[in-house]
Amino acid sequence: MDLTESHFYSIETVGQWLAKGGLRPTRQREVLAQHLIGDGQNRHVTAESLFVASNNHEVKVSLATVYNTLRAFCDAGLMREITVDGAKSYFDTNMTDHPHFYWEDTFELVDAPADQLKISVLPKAPAGAEIAKVDVVIRLRRKS
Repeated sequence: MDLTESHFYSIETVGQWLAKGGLRPTRQREVLAQHLIGDGQNRHVTAESLFVASNNHEVKVSLATVYNTLRAFCDAGLMREITVDGAKSYFDTNMTDHPHFYWEDTFELVDAPADQLKISVLPKAPAGAEIAKVDVVIRLRRKS
């Protein structure tokens, strides 16, 4: 779904989502949260795509504010960051453990079916470390 569509949760629901993460509902957070939780569908956004979508709204939000707010949402456990190619960050509203497909030609990140992924063994973490999480990104290209 396009982030610019105007299917928004009510302010009460946005406020509840922010409260779940222990965040104060500022106007900028509310505007960005409306675009993220939209019609209840999970989203994968970049800071840049959220910046463009949010500035189609009456409240203007700077790109720095978008980055800071996405970081706050991640730190609060409301979203998670998925990094592709070590530099491109996507922010995912789906907090369940699941893999992703990454389309190399369109730079789109989408959920992959979690029930089809089987990881039977992970390598042991080095001494003094523990595995925090495993991100699975399956890169796709269209057949020629």
